[in-house]
Parts: sequence; C-alpha cells; structure tokens
Amino acid sequence: MPTGSTAKTIITRFRLFVLVVPLFVFATIASAQNAAITPNYKNADIGQVIEAVSALTGKNFIVDPRVKAQVTMISSTPLSADAFYEAFLSILQVYGFVAVSSGDIIKIMPDANARQMPAVDLPGSLPSAGDEIVTQVVQVQNVNAAQLVPILRPLIPQYGHLAAHPDSNMLIISDRSANVARMASIIRRIDSAGGDADVDIIPLQHAAAAEVVRIISSLYQGNRGGDQQVAGVGLVADERTNSVLVSGDQGTRLRLRALITHLDTPLQEGGDTRVRYLRYASAVDLAAKLNEQITGIVAAAPGQQGQTPQQRRDDNIVLWAEEQTNALIVTAPPKTMRSLMAIVDKLDIRREQVAVETILVAMQAEKAANLGVSWAVANPDYGAGFTRFTNSGVDLPNLIFSLLGDSPEGAAGAIPGSGITAGGGTIQNDGTSFALILNALASDSDTNIISTPSIVTLDNEEAEITVAQEVPFRTGEFTSAGGAAGVVNPFTTIQRKDVGLVLKITPQINEGSSIMLKIDQEASDLSRSAQVSGASDLITNKRTIKTTVMVEDGGIVVLGGLIQDNISEGYERVPIAGDVPVIGELFRSRSTDRTRQNLMIFIHPTIIRSGQDYARATEAKYNYIRDAQDKSKLKEVGRMKGYEALELPEVDFSEIYSEPLTPGLVPAPAEGDEGETSSDGTDGNQ
Repeated sequence: MPTGSTAKTIITRFRLFVLVVPLFVFATIASAQNAAITPNYKNADIGQVIEAVSALTGKNFIVDPRVKAQVTMISSTPLSADAFYEAFLSILQVYGFVAVSSGDIIKIMPDANARQMPAVDLPGSLPSAGDEIVTQVVQVQNVNAAQLVPILRPLIPQYGHLAAHPDSNMLIISDRSANVARMASIIRRIDSAGGDADVDIIPLQHAAAAEVVRIISSLYQGNRGGDQQVAGVGLVADERTNSVLVSGDQGTRLRLRALITHLDTPLQEGGDTRVRYLRYASAVDLAAKLNEQITGIVAAAPGQQGQTPQQRRDDNIVLWAEEQTNALIVTAPPKTMRSLMAIVDKLDIRREQVAVETILVAMQAEKAANLGVSWAVANPDYGAGFTRFTNSGVDLPNLIFSLLGDSPEGAAGAIPGSGITAGGGTIQNDGTSFALILNALASDSDTNIISTPSIVTLDNEEAEITVAQEVPFRTGEFTSAGGAAGVVNPFTTIQRKDVGLVLKITPQINEGSSIMLKIDQEASDLSRSAQVSGASDLITNKRTIKTTVMVEDGGIVVLGGLIQDNISEGYERVPIAGDVPVIGELFRSRSTDRTRQNLMIFIHPTIIRSGQDYARATEAKYNYIRDAQDKSKLKEVGRMKGYEALELPEVDFSEIYSEPLTPGLVPAPAEGDEGETSSDGTDGNQ
C-alpha cells in the first residue's frame, strides 16, 4: 500500500501526464493543418483519398457503404489542408457524393440521400463557394417568399431543398454551398425591386443569356457585367438554363420582355456572294482546304448552344474555285464570310523560294604497266609449241599462221594496238622454226569531272532537274522462223534509260535562317571499259545519294563521298623455266593496274526572300554564261565566215527589281478593293 505522500506524488504525475498528452495531440493536429500536400491519384480507391484527407485535416468521416469509386486527381502545386479539403469536396461532387456535417462528424453519402440528412446551418452569413452541403435561411423583405418558390425551384437540383415559411416570409435553401450562394444573390436582387415587383423568367432559344443581360445593362447604365441592377429593375442571367430573370414593375417587365424577344432572334440564314481574286495561292487548292474547314467555322458561331454540328451547319454556305481567273466564289452568311476571308488573307501570301546548287566532284587516276615475252617453236616432223600469257595481249599462234599464210591483216589483228611490240624468228635447214615476241605497255590516265546542277523552287515544293542521254540497253533476244523457206528472223529488245544527272529536291524553310532539304540525286555515265568479265551490254557507273539534311542559309555542307584506291597485280610464267634466275624473265609476264577514285558531293542552298535576292542570284549565272560566250572559239569561227555569233544581251539587273518583294508582307486586297467583288456590285462591306 502506498503512503499518503507517495499517493500524492502518483496523482501529481498522472495529472501532469494527462495535461501533456492533449498538448501533444493539439500540436500534432496544428502541424498537420499547416502542412502542404501535392495530391496525385490515378485510379485510386476513394477510401484511400478519404483517409488522406482525414490525416491532413484532422476531420472525422463516416462513409456510406454505397460510396465506391476509382478517383483520378492530378496536381502540380502543393495544397494546404483547407485547399485539399475543398478539392476533396469537388471530387465527391464529380462522382455523385456529398459531405454532410453533423457536429464533429462528416457523413459521406450519395447525393440522392443528402436532402434527408441535416446540413450545416448558416443562418446569417453568406455561404462559401464550396461543394459542401449547407442550409441557408434567407429573409425576404419586399417579395412574397411563397411566390419565389415556383420561380426558383428549377434552379435547385433534385438532391437540394427549397421551401418557404409564410409566417416569417423566409426561404429555406439546402444545397451545395456554391449554388446556395448563387440562389441567395438572386433572391436579394429580386427582393430589392420593391414590394410591388414581380419576377419573370424568360427562356432564350437563340441568344446567350449573359450576352443579352450585358447588352440591356449597357443600354440602361452604360456599364457591362453578367448580372446587372438597372434603375429599379433586376436582371439576372442563368447560364445553366440559358434564361433571363427580370424583376420590377409590370410596365418595365413588359418593355424588357419585348426587347429580349427582339434580341433572341436566329442569325441571318441567308448569305451574300463574294468573288475573291487570289494573288499567289492556287484557287483550286485553297478551295479544297477551306471546304474542309467550313463545318468547323460554322459550328463555332455563337448563339447556337445545344445544337449538333449538323444542326448548326448552314446549307447556304457554298465555296468553289474558278480556275481560269484563279478566284474563289463564296456564298455564306456575313459572319462566316468574315471568318473565311480572314483565312484567305493568311494563306494568300508570296511564298519564299530556295536556290540550291549541288557540286559533284569526281576525280579518277588510272595507271597500268604490262611486260611479257612470248616464245614459239615448230617442226614439221615433231609438231609445235608456244607460250601464251593472257595479260600480254599478243596472240602468237595467229600471228605465226598469218605470216606464213601471207596475211598482213590477220597479223595486225594478233598484235595489241597499244604499247610496243617487237619480235623476230628464224627457220632452220631441218625445218625447225623459232619466234620471239616482246610486248611492253605503260598507260596513265586522269579524269576530273565537276558537275554543278542548280535549281530554284518554292518553299515546301518538290523540284526536279534532269540532264541526261537516253541510252538503249539490251533487255532480251529471240528468233522467229517465218516464211515457207524457214527463214530465221533474229530480234533484240531494248529499253532506253536516262544516263546523266538527275536531281530531286524539296526544301523547307524553318524559323530563322535554317533550311531542311530532302535530296535525291543520281549521277551516272557510261563506263570507258570496253569489256568486263560477264558483261553482255553497256556498262554504266552510277552514283546516288538520298538524304535529309539541315543547312543554314548560304552555307555549304558535304552530303557524302567515296575515296577508293584499287591496286591489281598479275604474274604469269612458264613452269620451271620461269623460275630460273635472269633467264627466267624470258618466260614470264607481269601486269600492274592502279586506280584511285575520289567522289564528293556538296550542296549550297540560298533563301530567296525578295525580288532583289532573285536578281542577284540570276545576275551571277547570267554573267557567267556571257563570259563563257565571249571566250568561246565558236564566236571567232563565226566572225571568220562573215557572221557574228549570237550571244546574250547585257542586262542591268538593278533596274529589274527596284522595289523589294518580301514574301508574306504583301497585303491582300481589302474588302471592296479591285481583288474582291460582291454579287450585288457593292464594295463587299454590306
């Protein structure tokens, strides 16, 4: 048993512990309420969200078993506890649930059951613009509260409540906080019109309620706003039902009703016809694009809420192109006409151009050396023998037989036509003949080809240039027997193909001064080789490149290239005899071939933004051709015969484009100018 002092000490400690625990709990709650959270949920169970709200705000919740949903919430900024709670109430509204406060407990249930539950009572203060279910009691001073119930009931959802207390002339509203605040504002405006005022609700069919209220308020007061109070008259726009609420004396309400009825008229269904001559764009292409946009333009017209795009489309809108005069003919209502003409003004502009110069450099060097000795011996009794090397080019057997047969033509054909060929022979008394042929060849050839095709095209427009020959290529052979005698007719089929230079290019001018180029280039020529192993027809050398590059205006870049070095050596000899030192050289044949090839392709694009840029580019090429004509020998030959050769005249390009023609800055003709006419002959502004 503890003594009296011991028991007192225990009680004191217990009291201190009881005092410290609430302080710690209160500090924890205050710290949580001051914290911030960045909520991000994706298909999260709504129960998890409720637990997070309870942990952050310290509120207690009772959740109806029917409250089930998968919640998605995305936030990029931290939210305070109060802001997070308001966002949570909005989530409940989206999924058809409400939060009803009952003391320290908040009940979460479907909104259909909210009207049977007690809500937060706000007897004297304005409700906040939140989604919490609240109850507001509104004292009406000048209007019969019971008369307002049938007027205001369409503005209350099914789960809300609106009732009048006739004895105290009060209205009781139960709904979400934001809607209760809106209803209280409407009631105050109606009530301020006076005891003799009444309220008319005018539904609109064509016009927007907020726009009608703004126009009438501007007419009476000269100010603007969505809900206006004008000289003893209450005007309120209900955008949810697209209605206008009017309060005041009977005469004022009648005048306003007539004015609102006049404003609530459909837009003009008919249209006028306008002819628009285009300066740069193609009427056919532009008409096709505009026809795709007509439905969207008409659908965006105001005053047609609640209608489908098919209902909003005006059948009187017609747009077609006159190709002969490059003009657009448009029939449309005035507002749609203005929208279409604004699009035409943006598209009918002078497009920029790009001058592209391609430089193709092909250099080839070939060196070859052949050295060989051929022998032959023959005897009528014992036969003949000879050496024959494939790389020597000497057909020794044919040469001997041609000489013995006294045929100089055959002998010439057996000797190669290049290099040096020397030989000799002897015939012995016993009929034995000897012959020796020495062949030596050294060749050296260089090729340097520079091609600079150039082309000018519009921005985003493909251009192609072809400088080539149509060369026939054999594709097949066949024979046919015809006639009674069985004559055989041989046939050869051919196909002609372009051999030369083909350049395809599509430029796209980007922001600033960069150009994206889609390039497809092919350079081909006939091979100089007379025969290639396995070849049955002409041989072509083909070099292609297909790429997309980004180049700065006026820059030079290399698209690609090839550097190739081939060395080929051939060695032939007579077995055993060719291996003997010194003497073995008479029984050997050597050949060496070396080919070096360099191929590079460069590109040089330039943006032509004005006529002056075009004149400078043209002047450079024009003067180059004139200088080439001056240096041509053909001109001198023409003068010697008494004729003067034709040449390009001298042109002063500075006078051709005296004014700049900057793309995109040439204004389209205004309405009523010579570029546009209306069907009634007016200036197009009617």
